[in-house]
Amino acid sequence: MNNFIKENWFKLLATILLFWALSDNSYGYYQFLRWIILIIGGYSAYLSNKDGKIGWTLIFAIIVILFNPLIPFYLSKGNWQLIDLISGILFLVSLMKIKYKK
Repeated sequence: MNNFIKENWFKLLATILLFWALSDNSYGYYQFLRWIILIIGGYSAYLSNKDGKIGWTLIFAIIVILFNPLIPFYLSKGNWQLIDLISGILFLVSLMKIKYKK
């Protein structure tokens, strides 16, 4: 279990932050979230691509595009909550499904 957390802490962090985004937060939190998800999603896409997991690579690439703070999408709060929920679920599922090669 300790090795699991050590290897997946970044996706666990993304999951927690995305689910936390479903509550009422300040605008600054959502700006912070965009940067963190950009970094974690990009790293997850890199690892998935490196291991030949093309489906997961595409999923993480889409998440990176959606959360990109440099060229942001402007959507309603309800749409963002749906995206946060789906993205959080995808990170959670990836924790259970993806085993990266060393």
